[in-house]
Amino acid sequence: MPPAATTSLGYSPPDGGWGWAVVFGSFISIGFSYAFPKSLTIYFKEIQEYFSVSYSEIAWVSSVMLASMYAGGPVSSVLVNRYGSRPVVMVGGVMVGTAMLLASFGTSIMHLYLCVGLIGGFGLAFNLQPALTIIGTYFQVKRPLANGLAMTGSPVILSTLAPLNQFLFDSFGWRGSFLILGSICLNCCVAGSLMRPVTKVVPPKPGPGPPGKSQSCAERFIDFSLFKHRGFLIYLVGNVVLFFGFFAPVVFLAPYAKHQGIDEYSAALLLTIFALVDMFIRPVTGFLGNTKLVRPKIQYFFSFAVSYNGICHLLCPLLPGYAGLVGYAVILGLGFGMVSALLFEVLMDLVGAHRFSSAVGLVTIIECGPVLLGPPISGALVDAYGDYKYMYYACGVFMLAPGIFLFVMHYFNYKKLEEEQRQSVAVEMRTSEETVQLNMSQSDKSTNKAHG
Repeated sequence: MPPAATTSLGYSPPDGGWGWAVVFGSFISIGFSYAFPKSLTIYFKEIQEYFSVSYSEIAWVSSVMLASMYAGGPVSSVLVNRYGSRPVVMVGGVMVGTAMLLASFGTSIMHLYLCVGLIGGFGLAFNLQPALTIIGTYFQVKRPLANGLAMTGSPVILSTLAPLNQFLFDSFGWRGSFLILGSICLNCCVAGSLMRPVTKVVPPKPGPGPPGKSQSCAERFIDFSLFKHRGFLIYLVGNVVLFFGFFAPVVFLAPYAKHQGIDEYSAALLLTIFALVDMFIRPVTGFLGNTKLVRPKIQYFFSFAVSYNGICHLLCPLLPGYAGLVGYAVILGLGFGMVSALLFEVLMDLVGAHRFSSAVGLVTIIECGPVLLGPPISGALVDAYGDYKYMYYACGVFMLAPGIFLFVMHYFNYKKLEEEQRQSVAVEMRTSEETVQLNMSQSDKSTNKAHG
């Protein structure tokens, strides 16, 4: 585990060459998918006043966009399986650009829900899924490193969009800014154009297991047989729980600092520190995941990263003063970046690159619930107790428990896989011996007939 490239794919991935251009395209697509909904919050105050709506109503713009992005996962997977990554990403870029263009003429908050939330969210789904999928077709040996580099797009583009949005807002207001952002999102089409299909070099002696014609037909749709896959179910259960506590600590970091009497500038600086550490650790995590020591048991690395996040959240209320919050921002950036860099790599490691598109589509639509409900539940804890520490304790439990669960279950899964591999080798040896004996027997009979 993971299986050899020729076993899971039927060809040898280039592990470089044009693949690095594909990683750059994925860097842009993934970056926009995760960063764009967060970056729009800078316009919320003016839009809220313009339409005379409540904060909760305007907050639903980002929520609907994220929900659409996750819910559109299966649709995107079907399209990728049918048409490939390049056209899907390019269509997604056009959808997001068109959504922002239409939103700039918005006359009501419902208009923004439809344009930015629904159309824009589905456009982001068409950027995220194909970008994640195509990396597995170009890389096998260096895949963790490639995934780590591509996932770095999220903090890099977020740190770029944040000051850019402030400049656009000050210069053009929210309507003009949305119009300009629509044109910027068309860069996703350029990123998609880099994602040309891999040139498949089939080895002269392929082993058993390459996907045949019947499997290719089945993969045009979602592969629901994954719900019978042991490793996929372990991943799914762990991730559903951990996502209840994954985003909320970041969302509430600045408000928590202000609650302690820290000024707005210093509170915002905590997010900058977090983003810089996150940006640094993602490619480092990809590099570590690619080493001979970690790669064969990369699921343990992911389990450690999840558990580490949980411990960080539990420690947060115990760290005193602003210096303590700075320390927490650093260790939170490390943990958040490690989980983000490994999140899809470990899924690909479990199910194989040829089933990854279906797997990520199923995972995202199921994770849609905890992604949306996690921050509101955490906010409810703050409202109920008037203190942020209980929220951080809850998020710590939501991360630590699945981290331990994943470690234990993958221990047994690795043991089971080793046992199944030994049985498979034994069966192949017996079959080979029987074939040799049969050939020898037929050869002896042929010789006897010739002499007779």
